[in-house]
This record gives sequence, structure tokens and C-alpha cells, in this order.
Amino acid sequence: MKQTLHQGRGNAIAAAAALIATLLAAGAAHAQVAGSLLLRAGATQIRPNVSSGDLTAPAFAGTKADIRSDTQFAGGITYMLTDSIAIDIPLATPFKHEIDGAGAIAGVGKIAEVRALPITALGQYRFLDAKSAFRPYLGAGVTYAKFYKAKSTAALSALTGGTPSNPTTISFKSKFAGTLQAGASYSFSERWFVDANLTHTFLKTRATLSTGQTLDAKVDPDSYSLSIGYTF
Repeated sequence: MKQTLHQGRGNAIAAAAALIATLLAAGAAHAQVAGSLLLRAGATQIRPNVSSGDLTAPAFAGTKADIRSDTQFAGGITYMLTDSIAIDIPLATPFKHEIDGAGAIAGVGKIAEVRALPITALGQYRFLDAKSAFRPYLGAGVTYAKFYKAKSTAALSALTGGTPSNPTTISFKSKFAGTLQAGASYSFSERWFVDANLTHTFLKTRATLSTGQTLDAKVDPDSYSLSIGYTF
């Protein structure tokens, strides 16, 4: 009788182990195979690497600008065209970047702010076998950096001859730019995964003031993303 119970328990344990192994194998097989749709949500921080030109005359020589980082709720959609090749569309709520004086006006603080919405499409190549839980990837594509709702400050008006009744206003030119991506995902269950990636965008833009003055800047932002996702 005891032997039968032990055999029964042994069979149950073996069956449970086989079931777990089957689920793990199924999870790996479905993680990132052709036809899979991967949705993710998390956060992204954009860190501009600004190389500013000078504000055109009339202005103090060396009048430049710098752009602060911002973090927003973000995610994305990835569709696996094959077991290795994918199309990736990062998504995010609009970023709000504060702009500070730099160069000759480094001490004036904030001179403007602007909303930015990066609209990006990337082609990806995912390394290792499609059944691997861990898959690093590289991507390349294009970004349309949409700038809107730009606002100047009293500091900028004071520097450029504006007044409280007629303040200096500012706008930023939206631009297309190339983007490179490197990242990795790790499937920790049948459908769920974590994803981390870095993108670099080769972006230049021009700020135009209501005074007619302009300032060109190389922004070249790095974007750091961390998210959790689900595979359909």
C-alpha cells in the first residue's frame, strides 16, 4: 500500500514536472517567433546632447542654449516579421524640455520650454534562437521630432528687447532624423517579458524668435527605456 502511494506521488511529481517543462518550452517558443505581436509599457528618459550655435545678431557674442532631460510614460509595439526581423514603433506621452541659457548667458537660467513628440519607426534584428528567453537586438530607422507649444520666459524677453506687453516668443522647427537602437528583452514567463533599450537620434533643429533672430543646435538625444511587455 505504501509502495503504491509512493509510486502515485512519484507519478504525480513527474507529471507536474513534465507539465512545467511543456509550459516553459511553449513560452519560449511563443516569445518572439514570426507573427508575434509584442506590446510593452514603462518609462523613457530623453537626454539631449546639445551642441549649440550662437543666437544671431543682435545678441551678446556666444549667446547659446542648453536643453534639459525629461522622463515620460512610454512603451511600444513590435511585430515579428520573421523569427529574427521585426518592426518596432516606440510610443510615449509628449516630453516637456526646459531650455536654459548657455555660453555668454549661462547664468540667466530658464529661457524657454517646448513640448516634443518623437514619432519613430525602426527595423530590428534580434539575435539568438527564437526560443531563447534572452534576445539582444539592434535597430535602425527614422524619427520625426515634432516640436510644439514652445514658450519663452521673461529672461529671454529681457535679453532680446521684449516687454511684458510685447514679449519675445519662440518656436522650434520639427525635423526628420535618423535613429539607431540597441537593446535586449528577457521572457520570464510564457507571455511576459522585460525590455530595455537605448536609442540615439541624429537630430538638428532651429529656434526662431519673434525678433527674427535664430539659433541652430545639434540636439542628438539619447533615449533610455525600460518596460514590461506581453506577447500575443
